[in-house]
Amino acid sequence: MPLKVLIAGGGIAGLTTALACLKAGFTVHVFERASELSEIGAGIQIGPNAARVMHALGLETALGEVGSFPALQEMRLGRSNTNIFRSPLGDAAIEKYGAPYYLLHRADLITILGETLEARSPGALMLGKTVSSYENNPSGATLVFEDGSKAHGDVVIAADGIHSTLRAAMMGAEEPRFTGNIVWRAMIPASDRLRKLIPDSMCIWVGPEKHCVTYWLRGGQMINFVGAVERDDWTEESWNSAGEKADFAADFRGWSAPITAAVEESRQCSRWALFDRDPQPRWVDGNVVLVGDACHPMLPFLAQGAAMAIEDAWVLVAMLEDMPSDIPAALKRYEDLRLPRTAKVQSAARARMHSNHHRSGYRQLKEYVPMWLSSRLTPRTFEKRYQWLFAKNVIAESRRLHWIGDSDDSLFR
Repeated sequence: MPLKVLIAGGGIAGLTTALACLKAGFTVHVFERASELSEIGAGIQIGPNAARVMHALGLETALGEVGSFPALQEMRLGRSNTNIFRSPLGDAAIEKYGAPYYLLHRADLITILGETLEARSPGALMLGKTVSSYENNPSGATLVFEDGSKAHGDVVIAADGIHSTLRAAMMGAEEPRFTGNIVWRAMIPASDRLRKLIPDSMCIWVGPEKHCVTYWLRGGQMINFVGAVERDDWTEESWNSAGEKADFAADFRGWSAPITAAVEESRQCSRWALFDRDPQPRWVDGNVVLVGDACHPMLPFLAQGAAMAIEDAWVLVAMLEDMPSDIPAALKRYEDLRLPRTAKVQSAARARMHSNHHRSGYRQLKEYVPMWLSSRLTPRTFEKRYQWLFAKNVIAESRRLHWIGDSDDSLFR
């Protein structure tokens, strides 16, 4: 009999894990608390490390129809619009890593994942089901819902996000730390003015006590804007709290024309306070396991939160496929393989938090002049900064681990 997998959460982590389960021949049911499958209006970056998994799940064509492929990553000074460095993406990423660097609207990605799941396993996604807890038992694990109903399976996968109910049930209450940063988000419709001002790249704009990122989505129909600002007077941890446009404009007043124009033409904006969390000490309780933000919520400064969840999905299912008769051991193996990698990414994202916020002219010169020189003299230097992220191939590593047994898990470090 195929494994029966229950997944709590219908976001990127849960839906990707469900598709990986189907590929492995498992029976899968996904329970999502929302009454419809939707996502906030925001952009998302999927690096080559995660794109490989998406392609292996048969999503390459669908992603290619809605995704953008930036030719460059670059950094510019926010106030002067001076370019600091450029690093090739686009075809260069495919050539180097064997997979593209996608820029996507989150809603488009969720739609692709949800529609693919429904097409491959009609009825697998159940909406309006809010999880309250779980139970381990001799024959597997059970999800308990707020309406009093239950669902039983061989394994329960908690993909219920940063405020995970099942993580709290497993680990107890947590105490996240406010980072002293708030983040602005806006999806800005294209205009002739913005097409002339905003570069067709994945662009980081840096300045004292703040930075922002811009890139085009949906074939140049809109701009995704994300800006981090050092503040200590607003601490609501929510991705979609409405922001005041006057406050948005005030935070980026005095910046160069591309940024001030983007802010001016924004119709809606949201903001939230960034909280940091330490890596969880464990992700497994019997036949119950955490994936994605439920076990390793990421600060956004490496744009790897979704990518880590996608990697999780593949490795978790590969371990279950290898050890279906000993689910707790398979889940522990997944934890052992993934925890070092995700902890490293969490730490690196935390370290990047203020690296683009230099206040003094001296610090800016010390940081950015070497970047400017390296970009001109050795243009591909900056590719090496991300090789440890993008070169990771969890598909090949899972296969190799299967071939050699349990003797070497250093591949995943």
